[in-house]
Amino acid sequence: MQTPRLVDQVRDAVAERGMSPRTAEAYVGWTRRFISYYPKRRPLELGVAEVEAFIAHLGAEGRVAASTQNQALAAILFLYARVLGSPLSEPGAISRAKLPERELVVLTRAEVAAVLARMSGAPRLMASMLYGAGLRLLECARLRVRDIDLDRRELVVRGAGAATERTTFFPADLVAPIREHLDRTRGLHQSDLAAGAGWADGPSPPETPDFAPRAWAWQWVFPATRTHLDAASGHRGRRHAHQTVLQNAVRGAVLATGMKKRASCHTLRHSFAAHLLEEGYDIRAIQDLLGHKALGTTMVYAQAARQKATPSREAATHLPGLALCLANAELEATTNPEPTGAARHA
Repeated sequence: MQTPRLVDQVRDAVAERGMSPRTAEAYVGWTRRFISYYPKRRPLELGVAEVEAFIAHLGAEGRVAASTQNQALAAILFLYARVLGSPLSEPGAISRAKLPERELVVLTRAEVAAVLARMSGAPRLMASMLYGAGLRLLECARLRVRDIDLDRRELVVRGAGAATERTTFFPADLVAPIREHLDRTRGLHQSDLAAGAGWADGPSPPETPDFAPRAWAWQWVFPATRTHLDAASGHRGRRHAHQTVLQNAVRGAVLATGMKKRASCHTLRHSFAAHLLEEGYDIRAIQDLLGHKALGTTMVYAQAARQKATPSREAATHLPGLALCLANAELEATTNPEPTGAARHA
């Protein structure tokens, strides 16, 4: 039997660890570039010095950003450790490119309301969840029906692998809107089933024993507007809404407010954390809600904030001012009735 190509081995190794298809393609791409940089030498003949030279080349001649250099390094370290079975060195021996420090952008409650007022439909609900539950963009897009427990007001947030999972509260002010949204989505799913579709993409890791691709519990909370035919399986279903749908809607809404801040989807998550701290909640509990591995990552929100309590489902009723933001958004929407183009066509 012929040995699979190295890039195919990388792709398989990424998939086995439950990492996303985007990560797989990125790692394969960097593997190709690294091998091409040393065309006359095998990867096992190369070492730390050659890897550092390649990364330095990306920064100096390729003018690649520090974050991209670090992604390339992660891909190469993965290649040696997980595919070739020959780790390059002890962790940390190869220095990573230093990321430029960026000023943290946080919106006020009034600014959040202004942004939400200029959105509509599913993008507005998604944006409200980014702010009301502190979700990342892709975490929100990849929510399945089974991840939401409205009776307990809990939300299970799943990462790329089985070990990357956390539970956060579901904002009380979004219970009614999400019920209505799920009712519409369930009707769409039933129509898909009647048409021979209704197949959901499998989870990561793919060995999840209870996966039932046509079951309602496994459907995406925010499905794509169109069905697709999976070439490998021959099944027709819906992927989750693409991240650009929400990105474009938020970008358009921010521009429509006229604010000068460079706000994005992630800014809503920043604002969630900052407003929790302003309310006096414990920073370690906020670390858990955000899914940060290191407390230092959460500490950027802690400027002069005093912590005195632990977030709970009751906190989510009013925190971080979501009810006020939604109410203000409704008022603003009456004077700004036209949503952004991205929101209209989501």
